[in-house]
Parts: sequence; C-alpha cells; structure tokens
Amino acid sequence: MTNPDGTIQIRVNGEHRRIMAGMTIATLALELGLEPTKIAVERNLEVVPRSTLGQVRVEDGDDLEIVHFVGGGDHPVAGTVEIMQ
Repeated sequence: MTNPDGTIQIRVNGEHRRIMAGMTIATLALELGLEPTKIAVERNLEVVPRSTLGQVRVEDGDDLEIVHFVGGGDHPVAGTVEIMQ
C-alpha cells in the first residue's frame, strides 16, 4: 500500500526502508550508491535476472537482498610487501 507521501515500505538486506513508489530495482541500487551492472539481487527469495533490474519495480513489502561485486587486485594481501619501482 502506498503511503500518503508516495512512499512504500521495503526491507533491503534486513534493514527497513521507505522509498518512492514505482522505483525500479536498478534505480534503488543507484540511490544506494551501487552500480546495477555489478550487483546480484534476490527479491522475496527469488533471484532477479540482472538484465531485468531496470524493468522490475519494487513493490510495497518486498524483501530484497542485494550483493555487490568488488574488484580486487590493487590491494596487497595481508602479510605481503608491495614493492614500488
């Protein structure tokens, strides 16, 4: 149910949030500071294909789990020494 202020209530990674009604998962990701092409989303226990994140609208009461991918390789591993030349 949309609230009088145009928002809906959802959960993202266990945290309750209010967002504007009609928002897509991709738009939500951008508002959270995440790049939609680098996330995996589970909505109400079902995986959402990444190719559809821009079309799937978040609904009131949705429970989303969002995992983002982080690139590596530019940070030294603990216990190693980085040699600068």
